[in-house]
Amino acid sequence: MSADANLVEIFSSVQGEGPDVGASTIFVRFGRCDLRCRWCDSPHTWAPASEFRAVLPGGTETSPNPVACERVLDAARALGAERHRFVSLTGGEPLLQPEAVAWLARELREFGPAIHLETHGLHSGALADVLPHVDVVSMDWKLASDVRRETEPKGATPAPFVAAHRAFLERAIEAPRVIVKVVVTPASQDAEIDEAVACVAEVAPDATFVLQPVTPHGPVRERPSAERLLALAARAEARLRDVRLIPQTHPIYGAP
Repeated sequence: MSADANLVEIFSSVQGEGPDVGASTIFVRFGRCDLRCRWCDSPHTWAPASEFRAVLPGGTETSPNPVACERVLDAARALGAERHRFVSLTGGEPLLQPEAVAWLARELREFGPAIHLETHGLHSGALADVLPHVDVVSMDWKLASDVRRETEPKGATPAPFVAAHRAFLERAIEAPRVIVKVVVTPASQDAEIDEAVACVAEVAPDATFVLQPVTPHGPVRERPSAERLLALAARAEARLRDVRLIPQTHPIYGAP
């Protein structure tokens, strides 16, 4: 018997960021997030969604939330999940609904694609229930210069995320593959990024470390300079084995 979930959508596209950019992917987007990133391009996922949208070959179907997870399996079949390299469980923040994530990961894996979990990397307890069923854990290392918790008032100095990220990463290394991504904006502090690099070098030295220049959105209007990004990549590469500098690609060709 499956769990019900608050879901935003399911659709077929290609991975638009990270080391698997361009790979065929079915995206299952969960509703609700407990962080507020200044550059977030999907603020509609911050609150639970009122309805679930399935973008299928024959047209778009909608259902009221919460949705029975079997509905996602039906949509995945219609989308030809077996022809995709990945299913991405994304958000919002999927690990706010760990029971549904674990169930869907286990069942969707049977179609053949690798299961890719996209998370902000703060809920290590929830990750424990999901880990046996995922192939890739991709965590965003959040920088307090641009991100605050939902419960923190606007204008307050955000609390750092380092301790929670470390605890998460210590558990995530049990996954077959780990990706740590840092979105870099003009406000990002070198010391914050160095701290992330040091933690990854100590806890998960085999992880792929991605520096992602921000795609301007909302109040974030500019990208960091090329010189700064290349300098950050060189400094990270002095401590880590696998460093990539990769922008988001899906906005370039208009894919979802």
